[in-house]
Amino acid sequence: MNALTIAGTDPSGGAGIQADLKAFSALGAYGASVMTALVAQNTRGVQSVHNLPPEFVAAQLESVLSDVRIDSAKIGMLSNQDNVIVVADALKQYSIPYVVLDTVMVAKSGDPLLLPNAVDSLRCELLPIVSLITPNLPEAAVLLDEAMAKTEEQMIDQGRRLLDLGCQGVLMKGGHLSDAESPDWLITPQGEWRFTSLRINTKNTHGTGCTLSAALAALRPRCTDWQQTVIEAKAYLQGALEQADSLEVGSGFGPVHHFHRWW
Repeated sequence: MNALTIAGTDPSGGAGIQADLKAFSALGAYGASVMTALVAQNTRGVQSVHNLPPEFVAAQLESVLSDVRIDSAKIGMLSNQDNVIVVADALKQYSIPYVVLDTVMVAKSGDPLLLPNAVDSLRCELLPIVSLITPNLPEAAVLLDEAMAKTEEQMIDQGRRLLDLGCQGVLMKGGHLSDAESPDWLITPQGEWRFTSLRINTKNTHGTGCTLSAALAALRPRCTDWQQTVIEAKAYLQGALEQADSLEVGSGFGPVHHFHRWW
């Protein structure tokens, strides 16, 4: 099974393309990658972003998609409007069975990862052609241009309205709610399902969103539906969070342990 990540980099290895490739490998998928931006970042924050020229992003996409059978893809940091359009054009040209869009806008440190003028293109160009989007509550609010959901009921309502924008499925991530549990809601035209995980008492959560969306992409071709995929992806991420403190990486928000099942 071949999975493609389209995202920015993290030289400290905890997020972005590096995290995606680790999650793919841990879950038995061969990982290919297309870089959209070179990001100087570590566990303490983002220091600098170098956006790759859109024609080079397009060239990478052509190189991979014209040669390698891609069974699923995960889209992460796109950074700007040009990259959004280039990726959307590639998805229209090449058929990929499952595409997970992690609507990355802000890093864990609070640093922006998507320019404001790219949000409308993301909403109009990409949402209608992907299989699943995985917004957290602040990202969902930006996509809908309204205040962030404060309750689970508001979260579900926003998920339904994101579905109305044209995507095939929405996984609303409720980590920003202040409950003991972290509720997620999968909302599709076929139904709605609630998933919960106990919060892990760790500051080492760098790359959590990247890892979950990559796990969803890696697992979906082998699962019967999105419900089963979410259950298995969340179980993998929960283990990675539970073992995050066993790593000694950086002095800020350390990464989750992608290979917790092996070492």
